[in-house]
Amino acid sequence: MRPPLHRLLAARVVAVVTLSATTACTDPLRVSPNDRRAIADSLSALVTNAYDFSKPDPAARLLSLYPDSGRVISAVAGRVTTARDTLASEIAGFWQRVGRNMQNPRFVLGSTYVDVITRDAAVLTLVYSIPHTTPQGAPHTVSGAWTMLWRRENGRWRIVQEHLSDTPESTAPGLASEVPVTSTPPLHQH
Repeated sequence: MRPPLHRLLAARVVAVVTLSATTACTDPLRVSPNDRRAIADSLSALVTNAYDFSKPDPAARLLSLYPDSGRVISAVAGRVTTARDTLASEIAGFWQRVGRNMQNPRFVLGSTYVDVITRDAAVLTLVYSIPHTTPQGAPHTVSGAWTMLWRRENGRWRIVQEHLSDTPESTAPGLASEVPVTSTPPLHQH
């Protein structure tokens, strides 16, 4: 004896609804608004923490934003690098040449835009400035815009691709013409 047609249809509807609900919860392409906010907050906090100049070993903290190994694509000042080791060397070199000479630097986060692509991939674009004083006591600011492609692996968010756009000295927003602005990416120049 076959079950009535309406029971078969009801069972199929329940199965489809259950499968759809399960898929929506586990689909990496679906990200809830709360998860989007949490991801955006996490990425902004990672950058802000890495650029907290009151903490020791700034070059190591800056490098902590990137994967421990593998390829990292970084486009800065018309050049592209793809090796994490090259990036590490350039961050350390820039810190030795320029970063350590900044007196009382502070990282100022400007406009921030986050596009969450999946639960494990997002793009963060931000405007930043690093006002500080030179060793001679003159006010100075490093500023620009920075776009980063982040990927979460093993529970850790890391930048796998970036593009840094320097603020030209003549168009640095909110700065008097006598205040020099360095067109340099956030503490590393490639």
